[in-house]
Amino acid sequence: MNVKFCKALADFQQEVKPVHEASKNDFAKYSYAGLPAIFKAINPLLKKHGLGFTQIVQGTSLTTIVFHVESGETIEGTIEIPQGVQLKGMNDFQVMGSAISYLRRYSISAILGLVTDSDMDTSGQQVAPAKKSKPAITDDRFKKALEAILAGDYSRDELEAKYALTTDQIKKLNS
Repeated sequence: MNVKFCKALADFQQEVKPVHEASKNDFAKYSYAGLPAIFKAINPLLKKHGLGFTQIVQGTSLTTIVFHVESGETIEGTIEIPQGVQLKGMNDFQVMGSAISYLRRYSISAILGLVTDSDMDTSGQQVAPAKKSKPAITDDRFKKALEAILAGDYSRDELEAKYALTTDQIKKLNS
């Protein structure tokens, strides 16, 4: 990587301040800087240090490229856009737009080394990962599982760990 590019990026990083506007997420109780606030803070400093960036959606990924105007040197990072996500009250296009905005914000922040949200690592506010729901088991498959348990080929613990059982299935299992 070009020494002038590295110096320009380092000088930018020394001068840029944390971007932390009051865009608040009422559900998770943290705040973050939105794209307009980030761009407002970084664009004058990028120009001052001879840097620019672009973000390109290519298929199912977003590529962020930071470039040095003088040398043409670049650094880039690519992140996959999650597919198949559904958000309440949004159609597929709105979900995609939301995902792209979210990833643009975090990608530019990461590649430039910006601080744009509250530091949750030091707050001691850890949250257990959400438990994945177990699939239901059909009555036919449940009957076969009961037979396997009686034959000693399968255990109740294995069955309950793998499937979400109905009240009736639990009653049958207990009898």
